[in-house]
Amino acid sequence: MQKIILYYKFVAIKDPQMTMRWQRELCRRLNLKGRIIVSEHGINGTAGGDLEDVKAYVREMNLTPEFKGIEYKWSDGSRDDFPKLSVKARKELVTLAPEEDFDVFDKGTPLRPEQWHAYLEEHPDAIIFDARNNYESEVGKFKNAITPDIKTFKDVKAELDKLPKDQPVLTYCTGDIRCEYLSAYMKHKGFEDVYHLDGGIVKYGEAYGDKGYWEGKCYVFDARKGIAFSQESADIANCANCGAKTSRQENCSGQDADGTGCNLQFVICDDCAAGGRVACSLHAPVADV
Repeated sequence: MQKIILYYKFVAIKDPQMTMRWQRELCRRLNLKGRIIVSEHGINGTAGGDLEDVKAYVREMNLTPEFKGIEYKWSDGSRDDFPKLSVKARKELVTLAPEEDFDVFDKGTPLRPEQWHAYLEEHPDAIIFDARNNYESEVGKFKNAITPDIKTFKDVKAELDKLPKDQPVLTYCTGDIRCEYLSAYMKHKGFEDVYHLDGGIVKYGEAYGDKGYWEGKCYVFDARKGIAFSQESADIANCANCGAKTSRQENCSGQDADGTGCNLQFVICDDCAAGGRVACSLHAPVADV
């Protein structure tokens, strides 16, 4: 049996380069694949492998004072859902505002899934802000959430100008790292009352499945592309070719005028994919290729 874990922790790291080398050696020894980022602000990772090896990784992490007690999100998957092991040291755990100096540990108010659910029940007009990219929110989102049309997380900064700073804002993402980080940035920018979904979409899905305020699939950055929280999970996206409801995503197989591959990620149903139309709207049709 194999499993995939998703995790992060904001914590001061004295020597990110040394921590990076330790993580690389640990994962290689345990035959894990995935992506891990280390910075002076903490660690962010997703990794997959044999269940016993993943458990051994968690035990090793819990032996360190910095990474003890991390909340891991476990899901079905395997080592081969990742092309390789990538461990890097960077200035930020998630790229948002490397040129700005703000306290990343001064985060907004965390809401556990039960608290988040109760808040939405009590405040049907709550401002809910999706901190993810447009191709993520296209296949799944919280009902009535604001889903910015962005392709990278750093683009979210311009979208904040559209939100009121004097009203409560709830923000969420897949595993909570982006929205927790964003909540600290929003406080830095003058937002008075910011909340983030503690544990992210994944933990909310574990608690409520498709019976709560979530709709669709949860996008993930590996070969699975998305995960469903129950058999009742709905397809909310529309195929770019025929408009049918689907959650399937592929990279565009078309080429730009200069001959470079497009690789834009877009939604396509099984029938269109089987017919060879694996191209975005800028390069379709490619059925005869």
